[in-house]
Amino acid sequence: MDLIKDLEFRGLVNQMTDREGLTKKLAEEPISLYVGFDPTADSLHIGSLLPILVLRRFQLAGHKPIALVGGGTGLIGDPSGKANERTLNTSDVVAQWSEKLKLQLSRFLDFEAAGNPAQMVNNYDWLGDLNVIGFLRDIGKNFTVNYMLAKDSVDSRLEKGISFTEFSYMILQAYDFLRLSEDRGCSLQIGGSDQWGNITAGLELIGKTTERQAFGLTMPLVTKSDGTKFGKTEGGTIWLDATKTSPYQFYQFWINTDDNDVVKFLKYFTFMSPSEIEELERQVKEAPEKREAQRVLAKAVTQLVHGEEAALSAIKISEVLFSGNVQTLSGSEIEEAFKDVPSTEVSGSAEIGLIDLLLEVKAAPSKRQARQDIESGAVSINGTKVTELDKVLQEGDRLEGRYVVIRRGKRNYYLVKFV
Repeated sequence: MDLIKDLEFRGLVNQMTDREGLTKKLAEEPISLYVGFDPTADSLHIGSLLPILVLRRFQLAGHKPIALVGGGTGLIGDPSGKANERTLNTSDVVAQWSEKLKLQLSRFLDFEAAGNPAQMVNNYDWLGDLNVIGFLRDIGKNFTVNYMLAKDSVDSRLEKGISFTEFSYMILQAYDFLRLSEDRGCSLQIGGSDQWGNITAGLELIGKTTERQAFGLTMPLVTKSDGTKFGKTEGGTIWLDATKTSPYQFYQFWINTDDNDVVKFLKYFTFMSPSEIEELERQVKEAPEKREAQRVLAKAVTQLVHGEEAALSAIKISEVLFSGNVQTLSGSEIEEAFKDVPSTEVSGSAEIGLIDLLLEVKAAPSKRQARQDIESGAVSINGTKVTELDKVLQEGDRLEGRYVVIRRGKRNYYLVKFV
């Protein structure tokens, strides 16, 4: 299967300029292509993962990917897909975020590949030194206001108003494409469907100022079948930075994928073959309760983003929480598994009675209730049910020398840390 057909099988093509011409170009020779990532935060999120992985698909097919970090355009703000004006960040902040994005992107692209190593560029290198008069004369004259107003990214903002700052973003991104075309032979820009106006503006500029051939391709914005926003949970955005979204939380996001979305996400976010995906699609239809497709998806994407060790740890934590056998967890895994449950620090190394401990962590409102819970078998310590009312927890009962995990009923967990 050729690259364009594979992208279409995966549902990764939303719009494309000159499909026949691009297909022919890809078959004739390796091309250079780019995606831009503006540093609007100190980490990329999983909404950014789709274009990153499309870059990787092109590299695996022998083409030359360029990851552009928008150190310049990040100071302006892209109006595409936004109902309101973005908050402008300082140049120091944008510069710091740009460096962090470079590090993240290097995890997905091969910068040492023989023949087609990935490249990283920052558009501040050419936008930062632009001369206003020269830019308006040489670049701005190629765009009419009517042309720019017709773009969805601008038209959708006219009612509420759009600043000249954001209005100019389209021309700056078009200039990026022109510079990469001239300096690095880049002939394809890809991006989300909200970038179509910016991409075609670049093609317009290249067409008017050079004789170079250039193409544009957009991917669909990722949506969920239930109408909720992809990449968002009750806890907030799902980030690619492990310090902002832990590998376990990341894994849980994917393992909870709805049956109606899992096949689409397998196509989008994994490098599995069509036959492998079709087999999992069959299993979703015939045995959805096994959730095999979700497990494959969660492991594959977590391993891709955070590495094999982190993925295996996330799987281990999930299995332990399901079985209750918390004794196999390391200290860091305990911290991760129970970071969202009530946690209590207890000072000293003295022994403590179970009833007193249940009151200490507020697992029971009174000694009477604590006794009833213990006698009824509703209390477990480190995965083991306890029914002795006179149970005293000693140092040997602590996991990793300092943790005690209490479970009351089926779902109520409490973490005790002895310090």
